[in-house]
Amino acid sequence: MLLALVSCSAADEGAGGQEDGFNAGNRGVVNASDRAGGTVTYQLAGTPDSMDPGNTYYGYMWNFSRLYGRPLTTFASEPGSTAKLVPDLATGLGTVSDGGRTWTYRIRSGLKYSDGSPITSRDVKYAIERSNYAPEALSNGPTYFRQYLVDNQPPYAGPYRDRTGGLKSIETPDDTTIIFHLSKPFADFDYLVSNPQSAPVPRTRDTGAGYVNRIVSSGAYMFASYQEGAGATLVRNPHWSSASDPLRKQYADKIVVQFNREQSTVDQNLIAGTATLDLHGEGIAASTQATVLSDPTQKAHVDVAQSGLMAYVAMSSAVPPLDNVHCRRAVEYAVDRGSVQTAAGGSVRGEIATTILPPSVIGHTAYDLYPTSGHEGANSPDGLAAAKRELTLCGHPGGFSTNLAARADQPNEIAMAQAVQASLKRAGIDAAIQQYPSGTYASNYAGAPAFVRSHQLGLMMMQWAADWPTGYGFMDQILNGNSIKASGNTNFSELNDPQVNRMLAQAINNPDAAARTKAWGDIDKTAMRQAPLVPLLYLKSPLYRPAKATNVFVTPAYGMYDYLTVGQDGGR
Repeated sequence: MLLALVSCSAADEGAGGQEDGFNAGNRGVVNASDRAGGTVTYQLAGTPDSMDPGNTYYGYMWNFSRLYGRPLTTFASEPGSTAKLVPDLATGLGTVSDGGRTWTYRIRSGLKYSDGSPITSRDVKYAIERSNYAPEALSNGPTYFRQYLVDNQPPYAGPYRDRTGGLKSIETPDDTTIIFHLSKPFADFDYLVSNPQSAPVPRTRDTGAGYVNRIVSSGAYMFASYQEGAGATLVRNPHWSSASDPLRKQYADKIVVQFNREQSTVDQNLIAGTATLDLHGEGIAASTQATVLSDPTQKAHVDVAQSGLMAYVAMSSAVPPLDNVHCRRAVEYAVDRGSVQTAAGGSVRGEIATTILPPSVIGHTAYDLYPTSGHEGANSPDGLAAAKRELTLCGHPGGFSTNLAARADQPNEIAMAQAVQASLKRAGIDAAIQQYPSGTYASNYAGAPAFVRSHQLGLMMMQWAADWPTGYGFMDQILNGNSIKASGNTNFSELNDPQVNRMLAQAINNPDAAARTKAWGDIDKTAMRQAPLVPLLYLKSPLYRPAKATNVFVTPAYGMYDYLTVGQDGGR
């Protein structure tokens, strides 16, 4: 997904203090200030999947949504080399019992929404019900709660259809207590409730898919306006109190978010200082990068963040001829990762990937099942021969044709797709690039299996980061057959391998941390034998911070700038 929980590179470690210059945001806080006032402006190429905390799976929205939605736990808003999990809406981390099957949290008392109404534990329960059991209205986001909560009998139909009184596996015995009953132990549950699906939603204000137009805030800022496809304006929430929230600040008077800007325009506005930050958090375009990094003055405003993202090509096991593992292995051998790296902007944009798990995720084990000379794929003699061998085994010795999906508003992804296309062509595989918008990429296109099959999307560009920093938090939603769904699907390959499913379940149930860590590397390699995806790059993000942006630093929790405390110097 869409979250990155990572370590800064060794050269950039450190925390706290006032910093300045190239990569300063990796070491500490740049332009630290407690000055209040002014407007913080975020710009975005494209649109988010949703600003509804219960209907989003983009990492930058998990970061940004914390401004107006408080999950039970979250990550400390501080620079450093590791992400620190802390209580947010809850008073502490969970109390576990029943052999890891029961988790209890107590939320802070006296909290209020932006409309002045009280926040209760029932609102947290309802938020999880709507985000996990109403795919007809909210299709984006992970499916962990649905996979691990004890099943209702009769089955729970979701909050908009249920007539039985709600999900029985979540209890709320009083206004400040919430108890989760799981079908099996889940060692990472404290991490799970850090996702925005646990941010409270009052049932009386919910309108399903339309809730995004009238979100009720539990955070430091609230919505003054929202216009689909255009953007949003947030202002201070008068019912928020720093006494019950040590993480957030209310420095800016107003936060403006502007959608559907060209990436080159966003970059130029950052350089000119007319935008505060790029909401997407994946860095300036490759076309901007060369100019910025060659200018010492501009380079001083850049932080190359270890994003925790892995760029890859997902291969659909449901689209012929890629339903044959040998055809998928032919693609593995044919893709020239070196040319992909060059197209992305060189090594400053990422290191060549050969595994599913990035080095920043617990359980990463280095290996390469599909090696070619110089990672050049079909552009090397051995890579071309290996690809041809697999094509013969899959019954297509002369190659085949398919489609390659990519996001139209992400120029770097399009450039990488073109490099993939060119190297596949060398092996006789014709991949026609099909472009779709980011905001609905998972809900309507690459993440909608019926669309994938009807439009023969055999190959799909994707970038993924851990929902939390363990192998399970990275792999489950892209490899587990139980995570496949009709819309908002993130298992693009539709891999449903019984061995992989079983290994994931057994590992997360294991109380032995060392055994879990080993298991993640084993699962990575087991899955790659099925060739569900082609790892391309462990991505880096050259982020740009204007001189007037205050309290800017790279958070190890999301691999981008932390959005909770950003301000604007000069009151504009």
